Amino acid sequence: MKKRPSTITDIARALNIAASTVSRALHDSPSISNETKQAVIKMAKQMDYQPNMLAVSLLSKRTKTIGVIVPEITSYFFSTVISGVQDMVNEAGYKLVICQSNESFEEEQKLIETLALNRVDGFLISPASKTMKFSHLERLRTSGIPVVVFDRDCPGFEADRVLVDDFDGAFQAVEYLIKTGCRRIAHIAGPKNLTTCQHRMDGYAKALQKHHLSVEEDLIERVEGFTSEDGEEATKLLLNLHSPPDAIFAINDAVAIGAMAIIRERGLRIPEDISIVGFDDEPYSKYFHPSLTSVWQPVYELGMLSSKILMNHLSSEIDNPHYRYELLKPELIIRKSSKDL
Repeated sequence: MKKRPSTITDIARALNIAASTVSRALHDSPSISNETKQAVIKMAKQMDYQPNMLAVSLLSKRTKTIGVIVPEITSYFFSTVISGVQDMVNEAGYKLVICQSNESFEEEQKLIETLALNRVDGFLISPASKTMKFSHLERLRTSGIPVVVFDRDCPGFEADRVLVDDFDGAFQAVEYLIKTGCRRIAHIAGPKNLTTCQHRMDGYAKALQKHHLSVEEDLIERVEGFTSEDGEEATKLLLNLHSPPDAIFAINDAVAIGAMAIIRERGLRIPEDISIVGFDDEPYSKYFHPSLTSVWQPVYELGMLSSKILMNHLSSEIDNPHYRYELLKPELIIRKSSKDL
C-alpha cells in the first residue's frame, strides 16, 4: 500500500502544537520562536514532509515555472540556448516547461495559450519562421506576464530582446572571402520574413558594396528550410549558372554541408575551386573534410542573458517600462573550407 504523504497537520499532531503554528514556522514567520521553528523543521525532515507546490503557488501567485518556446529542440543551437537558460534559472529555484513550435505560427499560439492557462510566471520565446504577427504576445504583456524574445526578433512588438548581431557575422564572413580573392560570392539565404535571415542578407550585401562588388540576383538562392537537403538543391542551381560562383556563404552550417556534398559530387575542389562559409559553428563543423569555416555565435550566453533579464522582471516588485535590447557579437572561425589570406 502506497504511503500517504505527510502533512502540516501530521507535524502539528506529533509536536502537540497548532497546524497554523507549523505553517508559520515553515514560512519563517517572526511571530514564531527560533526554538519552535527548529523543532518544526526537524520533525518535517523526519516525516519527509513535502510542501504542496500548487497550494504554495496559489498563495504566492507564482508557480516558479518559466515557459520556453523554440522552433525546434534537437539542434545544437537551441539545445545550447536551453542549457544556458537552465543553468541560470536553477539557481533561483525555477523550473522550465520547454516546448517546440515546429516553425508553426498556429502551434506557437496554442503553446502560449496552454502555458498561460497553466500559470507559468514568464516566457522566453524564439518565434517560429511562420510567425509574422504578434497579437498573441501582446496578450501576454497586457495580462502582466513578462516576455523576453531571443535569437529571432519580433518587429513592432515591444519587449526585452536578446539577439546575435547577424549582420556583423555575415559581413565578417563575406569580407573574409573577398580578401582571399573570391569575387563571385553566392549566398544561400533563408526565409525572407525571419529577421536573422534578413540581417545576414544585409551583411552579405554590405560587404560586397564596401569592396565595390555588385549584388547579383542570380547568385542568391533562397531556401525555406535549414537542412543539408536545402543546401544541396540550392547549390545545384548555383553550379548550373553560366558563370558559377567561386564562393558560397550559407545561411547555416547544415546548408553549407549540403553545398559541400554537391561541390564534391561535381568534381570541384574546396577551397581551391570554390570556398564555403557557414553560420552557427556547430560542433561537427570542424570534423568535416575540409573542416568548415563558420560564424560562431555566443549561444550559451544568449540563453543565460535572456533568462537573467526575465528573472529580473520576476523578482522586481515594480514594473519597468523600459525594455532591454542586447546584441551579442559573433566571431568568424576560419578553417580549411576557405582559402588563406
